[in-house]
Amino acid sequence: MVGDKFETFNSQKLQIQTCAELKPLIPENKLVFGKNFTDHMITIEWDAESGWDKPNIKPYGKLELEPSAVVFHYGFECFEGMKAYKDAQGHVRLFRPEMNMARLNKSSSRLCMPTFDPEELIKVITEFLRIENRWISSKRGYSLYLRPTVIGTQSSLGVRAPNKVLLFVIASPVGPYFSTGVKAVSLLASTEYVRSWPNGTGDCKIGGNYAPCARPQLIASEKGYQQNLWLFGDDDEVTEAGTMNFFMLWENPNTGRRELVTPPLNGLILPGITRDSIIQLVRSWEAETGIHVREGKITMADIIHAVDDNRILEMFGTGTACIVSPIKSIGYKGKDIQILLRRSKSDSEAGPLTMKINAAILDIQYGVVEHHFSRVII
Repeated sequence: MVGDKFETFNSQKLQIQTCAELKPLIPENKLVFGKNFTDHMITIEWDAESGWDKPNIKPYGKLELEPSAVVFHYGFECFEGMKAYKDAQGHVRLFRPEMNMARLNKSSSRLCMPTFDPEELIKVITEFLRIENRWISSKRGYSLYLRPTVIGTQSSLGVRAPNKVLLFVIASPVGPYFSTGVKAVSLLASTEYVRSWPNGTGDCKIGGNYAPCARPQLIASEKGYQQNLWLFGDDDEVTEAGTMNFFMLWENPNTGRRELVTPPLNGLILPGITRDSIIQLVRSWEAETGIHVREGKITMADIIHAVDDNRILEMFGTGTACIVSPIKSIGYKGKDIQILLRRSKSDSEAGPLTMKINAAILDIQYGVVEHHFSRVII
């Protein structure tokens, strides 16, 4: 039954067709996020009668779909974003890939599309990366971005569970998010547009959550802000920062202790893998840092009062692309709320905790520090 159990494909039946001629590698100083793609792609078809077909690795190329395919008309599409890293010994690593697979299954199921055994797709991706190994740089900050995607391909007008689906994976080489030190961003708090709402799809990674955010993002950009700060409800509850999860290090007004607080998983925000990793890491450091971690509601009134009382120590967004992105100001109801930047380095606009988190996750991703978050696959 679609979405209810694993009707999985078998990685042992993988079929491989390699390119006769390989593309030239892109110079590292010319890399632009999501612009260039590797030589090959993964495709796996599914239909309601026979289930999952054999997985394929084949040359990167165009998809052939009917113009009536349901993905074009009703948004049957979900995706993931993850990276492959190469350590100093030449081993290829993935960062918590089982969480990406679980989230993709959740998103696919929410759209009445089929699920799969996470480990089977990880095995197929492993073989894909074995073929595309030359695209993965071992330099710190460089990686191969992977985009697993599931789309409804049934040719039919009418909103119903698709009886044909395609899962595909493409890959793009990427460089450091910040090329010259970690830079802080300014956010425009959106009081006109809402990204998510209770019992909606805000906790799923589906294309329908992103396209409607393009206009608010354009408005923010025209006003000089880099991203939106997404709010919800009459009390302007903070949910996400652009496409990132939101964190704030402050002095709790009730306890006086330093606390790293982030919005809870209440259905309004995406359960970020970087978010979860940060929560676990900072909690493990509490004896050393004295910083308590709390998942709880944050409102704009909380932020304004904390700024007025000089209780905000650091503020940042988190995600796969950037790991951490410091926040320096929030535009809200015609005023700019300035967040004091407590720089840890002269070339960085990030505070000490933000930089500690960034360094710790990079060390894990590149195998400098062995940790169960990092999986060696090749």
